[in-house]
Amino acid sequence: MVCQVEDGVGDRFAIATPHRAATEAGRAAFQAGGSAVDAALTASCVLSVAYPHMTGVGGDLFALVARPSGEVVAVNGSGAAAAGVDPAEVRRRHGTMPHDGPLAITVPGAVAAWGVLEGLGARRGLADAIAPAARLAREGVAVAPSLARALAEPGAAVARDPGLAAVFVRDGAPLTAGATLRDPALAATLETIARDGPPAFYQGALGERWIRGLRTQGALLAEADLAAHQTRCSAPLVGRYGETEILTAPPNSQGCLLLAILAVVERLGLARDHLGSDAGRLARLFAAVTAERDRGLCDPAGGPDFAERLLAPAGLDRLAAQVDGSAPPPPGPPPGRHRGDTVAVVAADADGTVVSLNHSLYGGFGSGIREPQTGIIAHNRGASFVLEPGHPNRLAPGRRPAHTLMPVLVRREGRIAVAAGTMGGSAHPQIHASLLLACLDRDLGPGPAVALPRWVVGGLGGEAAPDGAMPVVFAEAGVGAPVVASIERSGFAVQLLGPLDEGVGHAQLIVRDAAGLLRAGSDPRADGGGLVG
Repeated sequence: MVCQVEDGVGDRFAIATPHRAATEAGRAAFQAGGSAVDAALTASCVLSVAYPHMTGVGGDLFALVARPSGEVVAVNGSGAAAAGVDPAEVRRRHGTMPHDGPLAITVPGAVAAWGVLEGLGARRGLADAIAPAARLAREGVAVAPSLARALAEPGAAVARDPGLAAVFVRDGAPLTAGATLRDPALAATLETIARDGPPAFYQGALGERWIRGLRTQGALLAEADLAAHQTRCSAPLVGRYGETEILTAPPNSQGCLLLAILAVVERLGLARDHLGSDAGRLARLFAAVTAERDRGLCDPAGGPDFAERLLAPAGLDRLAAQVDGSAPPPPGPPPGRHRGDTVAVVAADADGTVVSLNHSLYGGFGSGIREPQTGIIAHNRGASFVLEPGHPNRLAPGRRPAHTLMPVLVRREGRIAVAAGTMGGSAHPQIHASLLLACLDRDLGPGPAVALPRWVVGGLGGEAAPDGAMPVVFAEAGVGAPVVASIERSGFAVQLLGPLDEGVGHAQLIVRDAAGLLRAGSDPRADGGGLVG
């Protein structure tokens, strides 16, 4: 893996992404006079080409944007289920919500979110942000190790979908690391969006072509579903942790789980170290918040205020009681289970603009469908719905699913001190908690923090345990025997992984100190880097 986990100190800009081409494109945007918004947008677009197993034009996007005025805007670029979906028919045919395929496709919100982000402080514009990505799609980009591993996995979607095979298979075999990936259809799509803006996709011929192609494969989305899409902007959720404020996205994002974890860590006085003496108790806390999420997180338009209930004193009491209780947290009806393929981008500039951004197809290659005429891979975010009648996160026409994406900022004394983002599916809150304990409590720099050995409860997909047992904990080599023993004493089975395994997610981190100096860390589990200037 080509990665710089930390690259010096600067006072003008910082950026970290999981692919080196995206990091370099973000730096070029800064050097051309762009803001942190320009850099993050440019990186997001490049990742849509260079990391197509994790993100793309056909995905969703969440972001937090801190502006020089001090305002922080939460951008919710998630999309809704088709107006024509019949939940009873899906339940009759499939029993549970399909993990991939045409029925798992919801409206992709990323392109509209790009347009909203442009209006939140870009100096150069969306066309400039898209240009490097379109060029890479047309001229070619080397296949990164992460993409090569995804292509080589048994049962990978490229073996089943002709649209994917057209660009990811050569001479009968999947592309390998270092091979050149080109996608002229995707290049043309990006060039159209650069020229005509997001309406080209949501109200124009580009979106119509994409919808026609998907419907031949059984998808339910219609042109009217694209036209009805709106990006939601709001204030972030804010929670106190020590002398800082933790900012994240409100539901349908799972960001409130991080606030609950940190609140219970303080309430119980747990050791501030996921590799420390309270690892087992922390694992029980992670399991408890995950179970709460699966029971209640949903589109606020379709259910009660999940974050308010979770973060209320009674909700935190309920979580705290499970940390040292003898019974495992009762499981909730699980959403669709996926590896959690996502990208995170963090960027900051001298003017005080800071961005934390998640952009995702959800599962590897999303729905497993690449529409050939447009080159757009459709995500499978609808797999997060459940089919249980009466459940807050039940599938319904026009409803957005519970969402894993959760950008994070940390504010200290009125200034953004940390921007954090991670890949990790169900485990996003756990990974963020581990990072913040390292940065805020143990004063680790961003590079060392993202490179620490990591463990996650339930894996990135929150894999269900058999017979109602506690979920499995996946732990990297390097976690250490005492930590593994502590987790096992708390009732978990532990599955050991190799070192620096993508199965525990990969994170990006920027820290600004009291003097205004910036440091960036990029996870060695991915293929990117952190750059400052």
